[in-house]
Amino acid sequence: MTARVLQVITGLGIGGAEQQLRLLLRHLPARYRCEVLTLTNPGPVAEGLRADGVPVSCLEMGGNRDLAALPRLVAHIRRGGYDLVHAHLYRACVYGRLAARLAGVPAVATEHSLGAREIEGRPLTRGVRALYLASERLGAATAAVSPTVAGRLGDWGVPPGRIRTVPNGIDARRFAFDPAARRRLRAELRLPEGVFTVAGVGRLVAGKRFDALVEAVAALPGAVLLLAGDGPERTALRAQAARLGAAQRIRLLGAREDVPELLAAADLFVSASREEAFGLAVVEALAAGLPVLHGPCPAVDDLPGDHAPGA
Repeated sequence: MTARVLQVITGLGIGGAEQQLRLLLRHLPARYRCEVLTLTNPGPVAEGLRADGVPVSCLEMGGNRDLAALPRLVAHIRRGGYDLVHAHLYRACVYGRLAARLAGVPAVATEHSLGAREIEGRPLTRGVRALYLASERLGAATAAVSPTVAGRLGDWGVPPGRIRTVPNGIDARRFAFDPAARRRLRAELRLPEGVFTVAGVGRLVAGKRFDALVEAVAALPGAVLLLAGDGPERTALRAQAARLGAAQRIRLLGAREDVPELLAAADLFVSASREEAFGLAVVEALAAGLPVLHGPCPAVDDLPGDHAPGA
């Protein structure tokens, strides 16, 4: 029996949750016919989903308080005749669960980004927490991407019976070290022979603390930082590198699809994030065979101590 599923997500720029959605849809059994609705920003991941054969549409929501988007979302769910709505990321979870309830369709959500003090960069104020909990009760269940996130949901008051722990995953074969890719990308980036190269990957937002990584690499004579990602901190990071006299060694590469090749070109991966819900970039770097230096990372912290010897 075929089930029609609407995957609702806040945006489809390059990010961990967005890439996880694409990977999920590649591996779901054929009996699930999925379509994706992004509330905003049909970015590069939308193009990738379409290339995979997944229909993608955009609600063109104006912002967190664009309440006019709610009836449009309800109408979209009703027109599609969906059997289930699956929401991803804070805004999509809040609006998606409510819209699904109004449309008479069951909903589930995956919690990708709940930190100890922030959710998607938003401070966890009483208002944010109250809205989250109120909307959570409208769905059937919430999947946590790590045991750490499951614990945070429980601490908030989400009943244990409503929480399912479903850790993020990666295509490990895609990230396996490739010496030819290393040579090719280092040549493309004109990295001097033997230069020590550090990699960082993620959205350029304050919580990722890429400023600490820029400062550390700038203090290492001759070392190069390859930083893949984009976001509101890009201009500040570029200015910081110039101020430290390391503008030529701090390479801000923008959002990239070739992260496995980038990791192959590096000698060390660093994640300086203030907090993480999972730490997908750390797992990808470990799969690439890199030594990894990280701050909080539930993907590793929740494992027995000898399960990630490179971290």
